[in-house]
Amino acid sequence: MRVAALAAVLAVAGSSASAAGPDDKASYNASQEQWRANRAKSLQAPEGWLSLVGLEWLKAGSNAVGSAPESTAHLPAGAPAHLAVIEQTEKVPGASLKIDAPKGGFPAGFTIDGKPAVAGPLSLDSKLQFGSFVVTIIPRGELLGLRIKDANAPERVNFRGLNWYAPNVAYRVQAKWIPYQRAHEVAIATVIGTTLHEKVPGAAEFQLNGKTLRLEPVVEGKKLFFILRDLTSRTTTYGASRFLYTDFPTQGLDKAGAVTLDFNQLQNPPCAYTNFATCPLPPQQNKLQVAIPVGEKRFHDE
Repeated sequence: MRVAALAAVLAVAGSSASAAGPDDKASYNASQEQWRANRAKSLQAPEGWLSLVGLEWLKAGSNAVGSAPESTAHLPAGAPAHLAVIEQTEKVPGASLKIDAPKGGFPAGFTIDGKPAVAGPLSLDSKLQFGSFVVTIIPRGELLGLRIKDANAPERVNFRGLNWYAPNVAYRVQAKWIPYQRAHEVAIATVIGTTLHEKVPGAAEFQLNGKTLRLEPVVEGKKLFFILRDLTSRTTTYGASRFLYTDFPTQGLDKAGAVTLDFNQLQNPPCAYTNFATCPLPPQQNKLQVAIPVGEKRFHDE
């Protein structure tokens, strides 16, 4: 029996891990180790979360971007003193941007979307690159920010791995998917003080240590995205939240079905690694009053 078949063996969390045979457990543990290795590789990629070194908010009008003290949007030391001038018109949504050269021209080697920088309109999905630095534009409510990454960031260069609980197949649970007749909107606070308004299509209901629990996800791409917290946040896991991504329910979002929640793949949010992330916080209904001692532990001491 391979990993995909374990859901039939482990119908609810709290089931004895010995319900699966030694080969099943070994196969499952190996799959988790591979998943963890891939996650660490993603975090340490040149543009992964460990490379994030700055977040600067644009203001309406002209923004001087560079590492010079007089810059409106400051870049870290090592970046050009005067990179560009970005002008923002209107508020988000509907804002438009244009980029111009600073006095003296664009620095040598500065590219926009892989091409030498030229003055003109700037799209919200543009990528600005100079040396080891990459800057992208992120909308957050009525704000536009410059997300600054550096492939030479100390956190990335000195990365020595993540901290995990031991895998435990008893925390791979089969949940009942309860679709809502009409997706309802929830307000989700963020660590930067803004509020996201997201649609929740339904709830996952499951058994854990003899308790019936529910979690509400939002949809991110082709995945369900759960933002949650449990009692381990007080001691061994990141205090604000952890994230869990799952496949869509077996019968789709709008029909009753099943969804697998593998809590061994609970992961820290980006704000566990950097002060420059804009992570969402768990809504009240996703603050579980049980401990889930699996998945990723704290990256730093809190």
